[in-house]
Amino acid sequence: PHAIRLEGDLTLGGLFPVHARGPAGVPCGPVKKEKGIHRLEAMLYALDRVNGDPRVLPHLTLGARILDTCSRDTYALEQALSFVRSLLPPEGGEGSCPDGSAPRRPPPERLVGVIGASASSVSIMVAKVRQLFV
Repeated sequence: PHAIRLEGDLTLGGLFPVHARGPAGVPCGPVKKEKGIHRLEAMLYALDRVNGDPRVLPHLTLGARILDTCSRDTYALEQALSFVRSLLPPEGGEGSCPDGSAPRRPPPERLVGVIGASASSVSIMVAKVRQLFV
C-alpha cells in the first residue's frame, strides 16, 4: 500500500522510511518529513533531471518503484520482496481470457538497482534476497 511507481525503460528501486515505526501490531506510524519525505523527493528530483536531459541517457528513461520501509527492518524486507516478485511468472500459470486468448501482460520490470535503505541492516538483507533471484 505504501508505494510509488513511475514507468521507464529501466527501473530503479527505492526504499525510504517515509513513515515512522508504528505501535505494536501496526507496521507504520506518522509521516517522517525530514528523513523520509525529503529522501523520496530527492530521488524523484534526480530522476526528473536525468530524464529531462537527453544527453544523459539518450533514448532511455529511468522509472522507479519506491517503497516505504516504515522504519522497520522486517517490513522493509517484506516490501523488498515485491522487487523479486516482479521477476517471477504469475501464480497459477499464464491463465487465459474468457474468449480463450492468452492474457497480455506487461513486460517484466527491468530493475537495475535499489537505492536505500537508510539502515545498513535493511540494505544488507535486501541485497541478499535480491541476489538470490538475479
